[in-house]
Amino acid sequence: MNVTETNSEGLHRELKVVVGADELEQKLSSRLEELKSKARIKGFRPGRVPKDHLRKIYGRSVMVEVVQQAVQETSEKAISNREERPAFQPQIQLPKDEAEINQVIDGKGDLAYTMTFEVLPYVEVMDLSKIALDRPTTPVTDKEVDDAVDRIIATNPNFSPKDGAAQKGDRVTIDFVGKLNGEAFEGGTATDAPITLGAGGFIPGFEEGLEGLKAGEEKVIDATFPEEYGEPKLAGKAVKFEVKVKEVAAPESPKLDDEFAKSLGAESVSQMRETVKGRLEFDRNMASRLKVKRALLDALNEGHGFDLPPTLVENEFKAIWDQVLKDQEQSKKTFEDEGTTEEKAKEEYQDIAARRVRLGLLLSEIGSKNEITVSDDEVNKALLERIRQFPGQERQVYDFYRNTPEALAELRAPIFEDKVVDYILELAKVTDKEVSLEELYKDLDDGLAQDGNQ
Repeated sequence: MNVTETNSEGLHRELKVVVGADELEQKLSSRLEELKSKARIKGFRPGRVPKDHLRKIYGRSVMVEVVQQAVQETSEKAISNREERPAFQPQIQLPKDEAEINQVIDGKGDLAYTMTFEVLPYVEVMDLSKIALDRPTTPVTDKEVDDAVDRIIATNPNFSPKDGAAQKGDRVTIDFVGKLNGEAFEGGTATDAPITLGAGGFIPGFEEGLEGLKAGEEKVIDATFPEEYGEPKLAGKAVKFEVKVKEVAAPESPKLDDEFAKSLGAESVSQMRETVKGRLEFDRNMASRLKVKRALLDALNEGHGFDLPPTLVENEFKAIWDQVLKDQEQSKKTFEDEGTTEEKAKEEYQDIAARRVRLGLLLSEIGSKNEITVSDDEVNKALLERIRQFPGQERQVYDFYRNTPEALAELRAPIFEDKVVDYILELAKVTDKEVSLEELYKDLDDGLAQDGNQ
């Protein structure tokens, strides 16, 4: 094998690899020797077929296999000998001239092919201990806990029957039959259905049609299913509901006591307040974590300026751009609606793609140098969390991830990333800074959109 570098501009590499005809002949001879003991040819005893006869019958087809194997082995060896890390699978270009290929297959010519690829850049990591960050914190106050408890009370009212007409906030218990073009449709019939008016739990027009009714009254309500309704046969269709009101009940704020707390799964009011406070603290800690992580990634991005493999950036941009167009299609919005143009948006997302690639390479380098790994137990835990998001489909989801290495890698990647971020934060100078609740959550979604998984 002879390897010649024909292009080494930036991170781009192009190599010409030549495998001599004599080397191919040796591989062909070895392969025919293997076939000799297995071949079953009329007129010859098993294992007694002359190699020259095998060459005459199978020589060209076996040489095709030999060439394919030679390309795989020599391309891998060429990369290994150069001690370079391709950014993606090298592209192999075999001779296009049919006569040249036939010469190789007939054992009369050398095999010459080119391989092109981009290499990962050398990454010199900055002194991580020189990174200085503020970590925003927002303590939970007693008043905020009180307000949260009040909201819980407001959303869990007691209902007492009343004689008057139903109004927003009341719970109306009804029997109903839904009809499309005079025929009852599947899923449109219910008995003793409790409906809280104003909650928005039914299709437009239905709850409004119940307002003003009293227990014992009947009514036919006109309503229309939304265009995006999940059942195609009903989407966008106008229907009629024959309704009988069985009870109208007015909401009453429950008394905040241990019995109420127990109805929500707590042992006492005190424990319920602690649970509420814990949830508020968890949400704020998550927001704080995302903010300090965003600041860290900003510092890392600004502190490193190495070249990026163009294909990696282009692939990342394509993934981002495809999602942007998909989101626009679903939201029925245009670039003009968002106060920009397609050209400006592409420039912005090209920058975001470059940032993601740079940070991905950088975090990978830091993790590798410091032997940061993700255990199988950590991946399994993440898999269980994902499975819980699909109740009733647990087996299918489990099998999908176990049989799809790329999907399992997507679970592993954010775990690795967070562990590397934690490692860097241990080295950096991080100072807690108390901020308002509004400031803590400000621009949080924008940061997530820019950094993606990072």
